Amino acid sequence: MTDKKQNILIAGANGTTGKIIVELLQASDRYRPIAMVRKEAQKEAFEKDGITAVLADLEKDLSRAVTGVDKVIFAAGSKGKKVIAVDQEGAKNLTDAAKKAGVGKFVMLSSMGADNPSVSDDLKEYLKAKQNADNHLRNSGLEYSIVRPGALSDKDGTGKIQLKEKLDKQGSISRADVAKTLVEVLEDGVQQNQTFEIIAGDTPVEKAVL
Repeated sequence: MTDKKQNILIAGANGTTGKIIVELLQASDRYRPIAMVRKEAQKEAFEKDGITAVLADLEKDLSRAVTGVDKVIFAAGSKGKKVIAVDQEGAKNLTDAAKKAGVGKFVMLSSMGADNPSVSDDLKEYLKAKQNADNHLRNSGLEYSIVRPGALSDKDGTGKIQLKEKLDKQGSISRADVAKTLVEVLEDGVQQNQTFEIIAGDTPVEKAVL
C-alpha cells in the first residue's frame, strides 16, 4: 500500500501555536508534519518525537526547506522583534519559495486588523507587515487560505469558532482553536483563495470552514 500522506511544512513550528499544529498533523492520517526550525537543538527535539524537521531561516534561502513539500502553513512570528524581516519579508520569502517548488496550497496565519492597520497604534507596524505578506500571497498565483484570528489566548481549545470574511466585532480565540482551523483549511477546496476572520464561537471548526 502506498503512503498517501501529504507533507506539510510548518514555518514557526517551535512556537506555541506551531507546536499544536505539529501535534495535530502528527495525529492525522492524511498529513505528515515537517517542522521548520532555526536551531539544531529544536530540530533534535522534534526528531526525538519522531517528527521530521528541517533547519531553515525565513530570512535566507528556503529552496531546500520546500523540496518535496505538498502544502505550507506559515505560523511564524517575531513577537514584535523583527516585524519587517520575519512577519513580512520572511512570509514573502517562503511564499516565493513555495511557488517555485510547486506547493499545492499555502495557509497563512495572519491577524485581525491586517486589512486596516490603522485600527491600532500599538500594532500598526505589525498589522501593516501582515497586510503586506497577505497581499503578496494573494498575488503569488498560489492556492491559499489566509486566516485572521482575533486576540490569541493560551486557554484550552473548545473546537468551536465563529468565522466570517469580516467579523463586525473584536474577540479572542485560543491558540489551539487557531491551530485546528489552520489544519482544517489545508484541504483542497476548503476556504480556497479566501481570507477570513475567526474568534471563539459555537460552530465546530470542521463545519465553520465549509
